[in-house]
Amino acid sequence: MVRLGVNVPNFGPGTGPDVLRRWALTVEGLGFDLLMMSDHVAVTPDVAEQYPAPFYEPFTTLSWLAGLTGRVGLGTTVLIVPYRHPLLIARMAANLNDLSGGRLVLGVGVGWARQEFGALGVPFGERGRLTDEYLLAIRAAWRDGADYRGGPVPLWIGGNSDAALRRAVRLGDAWHPLRFTPGWIAEAAGRLEAGRLNAGRLEAGGVEAGGGPALAPRIALRLTDAPLTDGARLAGHGTIDQIAADLDQLRALGAQTVVLDPFNGDHLETARPETAWRALAAVAERWKQQESTPIDTERS
Repeated sequence: MVRLGVNVPNFGPGTGPDVLRRWALTVEGLGFDLLMMSDHVAVTPDVAEQYPAPFYEPFTTLSWLAGLTGRVGLGTTVLIVPYRHPLLIARMAANLNDLSGGRLVLGVGVGWARQEFGALGVPFGERGRLTDEYLLAIRAAWRDGADYRGGPVPLWIGGNSDAALRRAVRLGDAWHPLRFTPGWIAEAAGRLEAGRLNAGRLEAGGVEAGGGPALAPRIALRLTDAPLTDGARLAGHGTIDQIAADLDQLRALGAQTVVLDPFNGDHLETARPETAWRALAAVAERWKQQESTPIDTERS
């Protein structure tokens, strides 16, 4: 069974405590399995272009939403690892996981906003190395269960690059690629399988050997009345039939969780969440029917 999650906008002019509360209750009420949100610390111009202020910090916001919900999982998609000391990340994640009853997934990434790195005094060119070092330190901290109660937390390694895939194989519980075409993910899933089989698993400080990371992608969500025929169509864009076919493909490729991202770039969308909620309700209803349908491997 594939779990479905939702990336909830925790930014933008329409976002505030009441909207975030309604988002959480809607996601849980529709039966989704996971509620996730993104991460930025300084809303520099490069960040604001895509994720305008106000920006609600994910650990703080998820902790509050944990108290308003009872079943839905909670997570980050993705936490930018170099922005915080690894022991702070380890403690906040373990505490939130403990206080929420084991509901946290920690999706992580290296970051992309050069101006934000500068504002925080973190060297942009070192972000990959820092991420690897910090993830090792986080996993090491979680081994102290007496102190870091609630750890370890599932680590999803975000990003579409070859470096992100290699990092997922070495250090992650899942690979978390973001917003792609159906053709791209079909090829990328093959590279993930090859990585599982061929790349050496890190023995000291990494995840335990065997199995390799799961596939847990995040796809766009935009529901249309007419089919989209553009070859560059993103997975999750199109009619309900097209979106259902995308989910079917991901299920056939072995995805264990798929996160739906209903924000499509218009900042004013954050003031009109009802449009996203209608699309999510349609997908939730269709997925209930689809779960009981055998996987058609020929379509993938």
